[in-house]
Amino acid sequence: MDMPEVSIFTKIIKGQIPCHKIYEDDFTFAFLDIHPKTPGHTLVVSKKQIPQVWDLPDEDYKALMNTVKKVALRIRKVLKPQFVGEQIIGVDVPHTHVHVFAYNTMAEYRRVVDMSAEPDHTALTEIAKKLAIF
Repeated sequence: MDMPEVSIFTKIIKGQIPCHKIYEDDFTFAFLDIHPKTPGHTLVVSKKQIPQVWDLPDEDYKALMNTVKKVALRIRKVLKPQFVGEQIIGVDVPHTHVHVFAYNTMAEYRRVVDMSAEPDHTALTEIAKKLAIF
């Protein structure tokens, strides 16, 4: 059986690619999306490289959802949006991850970002400092 190619998220978790980390525990890793829908848009990933969330072992799934809740509550406390959204898309990177982000309107929730835009690492660094859970 062929081993899957190492995902960009596994490389981020291993420190091979830099990120704006928000949180980490034994099962999960959370970092800012470099192409955010809204400021503070965070990706929460399982440390196990499993493509579909539904294939995670129960312990890992529960840990993932616990971290999603921690991040959502932190976003709500710090950024004070009307809502905090969550999306499990699962087609862009074959590694279980959940998008967690602040929004005030359905247009913000549905926003499609320009993936070719240059990330604003100064703004990302500032928001990461505010959202960090350590």
